[in-house]
Amino acid sequence: MPARALPAQAGATAAHAVQTAHDALARTRHSVRAFLPTPVPLDCVQSLLQTARQAPSGANLQPGHFWLVQQPLRQQLSDAVVHASRHGPEQAEDYDYFPRPMPMQLRKRQVAAAQALYGQLGIARGDAAARQRHFEDNYRFFGAPVALIVTIDAAMGAGCYMDLGMALHALLLAAHARGLGACAIGAFASFPDTVRSVLALPDAHKVVCGVALGHADPAHPVNATRTAREPLASYFTVLGGG
Repeated sequence: MPARALPAQAGATAAHAVQTAHDALARTRHSVRAFLPTPVPLDCVQSLLQTARQAPSGANLQPGHFWLVQQPLRQQLSDAVVHASRHGPEQAEDYDYFPRPMPMQLRKRQVAAAQALYGQLGIARGDAAARQRHFEDNYRFFGAPVALIVTIDAAMGAGCYMDLGMALHALLLAAHARGLGACAIGAFASFPDTVRSVLALPDAHKVVCGVALGHADPAHPVNATRTAREPLASYFTVLGGG
């Protein structure tokens, strides 16, 4: 008969299984921009957010608020933001999402990401109208059954954005672990006045992003989009040592 695993061996095996599962989730997660109409129960959304809240948080402040936007308010929000994006005027963002000006090495990554996305959709580089139509899908949460708006209290310090970002990543991983797809939507941050007005949010809530959540449409070409990550040597440096 095979020898029984010692407790330490069993613990090591379990730890390896957790590591393998986590690495697989992190490496296979991707932004989903087309969804099936299959509903996601409210208790599932609540469970995902409770899992996301286990993310690290300095002094346990747990910054950020998640607003589930349902119909008909959701349609009102989407229509208002689309209108604002088409007709202006430009709104002052609550925080700077991108560096200004954009350094050339970062601009190249941005362009490569756009090429990957629009290439999957068959949208030509010069087809500005088609690109604009697709971009407006951001404001419609890509048709996902679950639409979230994420805000942060204006009194929070800059470091709290880091904590909220970790919670958002935890949310995306938790969704992926349950067989769901998700996409964080930074485009909403460009129209904070409209978002606050339509949703009647307190003025102290800064608009961080939206989140689309649901079952990914496996047949839609946009969900085959993948972006490359930089090689380790470009962002990792060893200092000191022998």
